[in-house]
Amino acid sequence: MPAKGLGPRWRGMTHTDGTISITVNGEHRRVTAGLSLAGLASELGLAPEKVAVERNLEVVPRSTLGAVLVEDGDELEIVHFVGGGDHAASFDEDTWTVAGRTFRSRLIVGTGKYKDFAQNAAALQASGAEIVTVAVRRVNVSDPTAPMLTDFIDPEKITYLPNTAGCFTAEEAIRTLRLAREAGGWDLVKLEVLGEARTLYPDMVETLRATEVLAKEGFLPMVYCVDDPIAAKRLEDAGAVAIMPLGAPIGSGLGIQNEVTIRLIVEGATVPVLVDAGVGQASDAARAMELGCDGVLMNTAIAEAKDPILMAAAMKAAVEAGRLSYRAGRMGKRRYADPSSPLAGLI
Repeated sequence: MPAKGLGPRWRGMTHTDGTISITVNGEHRRVTAGLSLAGLASELGLAPEKVAVERNLEVVPRSTLGAVLVEDGDELEIVHFVGGGDHAASFDEDTWTVAGRTFRSRLIVGTGKYKDFAQNAAALQASGAEIVTVAVRRVNVSDPTAPMLTDFIDPEKITYLPNTAGCFTAEEAIRTLRLAREAGGWDLVKLEVLGEARTLYPDMVETLRATEVLAKEGFLPMVYCVDDPIAAKRLEDAGAVAIMPLGAPIGSGLGIQNEVTIRLIVEGATVPVLVDAGVGQASDAARAMELGCDGVLMNTAIAEAKDPILMAAAMKAAVEAGRLSYRAGRMGKRRYADPSSPLAGLI
């Protein structure tokens, strides 16, 4: 019921045409006499169950909107919530392709440093990754029955990416990958040629030389490199099917140290770009994706976590969130505040 003494002097008057005068959200209106508040809301194109009504400075319970009649002279405020949340999200299947092969997961994981193959397999499952990097090592001829990675991670279901970890010359890397192709028929490979043992930074002269030879022999090298847009472009011209700049030194967990050069590599490349090395936590993976990278490769960040399985799940979520954030398009940065709630329609 309206508070006593409120409302204009003409309260209760009905015009000769059967209408009454009211004020709605500061605007004068004439409506048919005998209209309920719910009927008024509907007449205004509003759903009564989605609005709140204040009548002459008193909130009217929503359950009574159909019973309370609008009276001449009423001053009404009708409000609702505005902003986001009313748009259903629709995402197309977001895949990426390297050397003609398409994948859903943008996370690639390694297979080293786990306590055993079983933990490795469990972490892989939690990560949702479809590609794993594998080192090429000598067979244990003294115990040919020892467990092997293929006993736990099926190469028919998961793409194996043989790498040249531990190689310090182009010749070593080329020899290793020739053996890998002979062993499993793999031509999609990860090439890394290291410059020194302390930093594990890539030797770009040897890396470029190895890329040229491997490409001529029919290999499809995804190449680990420094975060240098000029070097990245030379690798692409030499036949690299993907560029994999380091975010920080291998196994350091320091996160991406130079976002500027990673972004420049992404902008200049016509092949996939994946951050390789240096990821330590989920936010690092998300940031790599927000920079526009096609994927992230990691090993130590998961294998050396206190709970590798949980961390693998976190990395999966981070890569997906970072990719969605990149696709959505970041808001522009502003120097000053800008209100989230619109000032128009303020009570």
